[in-house]
Amino acid sequence: MQDLHGAYSIGTMARRLPLSFQRIKRKGNEMTRFENKTVIVTGASSGIGAATARRFGREGANVVLISRTQAKLDKVAEDIPSAKVVPADLSTKDGVETAAKAAREAFGQVDVLVNNAGTAVMGSIEEVDEDGFAEVMETDVTGVWRLTKALWGDLKATKGNVVMTSSVSGTGGDWDMHAYNTAKGAVTNLTRALALDARNSGVRVNAVNPSFTKTELTTGMLENDELVAKFMERIPLGRPAEPEDIADVIAFLASDDARFVNGVNLPVDGGLSASNGQPPQA
Repeated sequence: MQDLHGAYSIGTMARRLPLSFQRIKRKGNEMTRFENKTVIVTGASSGIGAATARRFGREGANVVLISRTQAKLDKVAEDIPSAKVVPADLSTKDGVETAAKAAREAFGQVDVLVNNAGTAVMGSIEEVDEDGFAEVMETDVTGVWRLTKALWGDLKATKGNVVMTSSVSGTGGDWDMHAYNTAKGAVTNLTRALALDARNSGVRVNAVNPSFTKTELTTGMLENDELVAKFMERIPLGRPAEPEDIADVIAFLASDDARFVNGVNLPVDGGLSASNGQPPQA
């Protein structure tokens, strides 16, 4: 039986899908969608990256954690049964080469790459100097491009996928954040372009676009009650995101549950992007 869009009914589709797609594997109360898979998470020492690494670890993945700070990575790795820590500065070419080699060799394959590492510099164009702008671009854009390129062949071999951490700041402008807006705008469109580059390879490329999230980068913002109140006016769910809110969506996009999702920038923003920008009327 077909519906109005010409699709098979749910029962018919379930019978036609491979068994692995019909059931979610579980061990106890945890899903195990990533057993025998290797997941690389950059910026894994804190915030969204740490939450993401732990989420994949709970689902059975071998997790390669990459960031600049060894001690912080070691702390996160304590919570992950099968983990490899790789300290590296992804804003440099040498750092990316080191990270790619270590990640490739850690578990013998690469199934998922989560490009989460990023930084931000506040200020108008009159206030941000060239070094500050370059730092954001090297970390948030060039480092992402280099690492993805370095591991592209590995991802094709496993028909794996890439998940970018972009931002709602990559889909519109912010006050006094032009460097970050430029970088995340590039990541947003890089996601779309790489999905096209990957045609017929089996590789998928997607991104999450979070809004106000409780991380080290937003500590100062969270301490400003007036600023937080302004954000809450714009977020229908009425709270900032927890890192785990973003990590759970990253895991979904990386899983076979999202096997036909490709080239998507998915807002994970509590409803912020549902607004046309005008303030609440009451």
